[in-house]
Amino acid sequence: MNIEKFEMLYEGKAKKIFKYNDEEVIIYFKDDVTAFNGIKKDSISGKGKINKKITTFFFELVEKEGIPTQFVKDLDENSFIAKKVEIIPLEVIVRNYTAGSFCKRYGVEKGIKLENPIVEFSLKDDSLGDPMICENVILSLNLVEKDVLEKLKEYALKINEILSKFLTEKNIILVDYKLEFGKYNDKILLADEISPDTCRFWDKDTMDSLDKDVYREEKGDLIDKYTEFLRRIDI
Repeated sequence: MNIEKFEMLYEGKAKKIFKYNDEEVIIYFKDDVTAFNGIKKDSISGKGKINKKITTFFFELVEKEGIPTQFVKDLDENSFIAKKVEIIPLEVIVRNYTAGSFCKRYGVEKGIKLENPIVEFSLKDDSLGDPMICENVILSLNLVEKDVLEKLKEYALKINEILSKFLTEKNIILVDYKLEFGKYNDKILLADEISPDTCRFWDKDTMDSLDKDVYREEKGDLIDKYTEFLRRIDI
């Protein structure tokens, strides 16, 4: 389908959002890949359709377990139709192992399994570099109500249980990941994507990355690793 005939509502680093009708949008996954808040950027053919396929798979998986999502139905290789949500201006980060910015922030080595999952928040604002933000500041700035904040944490930890269980069976470690949520008719829905762009996945035996760290750290071919992840989860 030629989605360019639809009105584009928003373009981000990795996706475009088009108006489908008054209640729904088209989410189109681009081949663009970025790192370090857009400082490093390339276009890698085939990346978009892989991330779209993984996202729809995981959205359907968590939906079956009681997590409401914005996903409606597939459209084509790079796109799906989704409920039009008002994005909550927070990124919800769940960490099961130490990695990335967490190690730099606290001076700890990579790969330590955390005793309990950690839920963190960052302010969704590219111009500020998506800074970390604590719950007290979130509430003081009235970014969301307290009950919404609690629901975000509840959903994030439930998603963590679902994905960790599934991936463990595939010999994959769910290291950490970022989630976004939106409001739809006063209901909170999981939005955006769950993919190797927004998660860290490690092979359980080798601890090799199956995610965007391959691109960030120039550790191999990104498409090869994303394709391997697809194969490992049997989709």
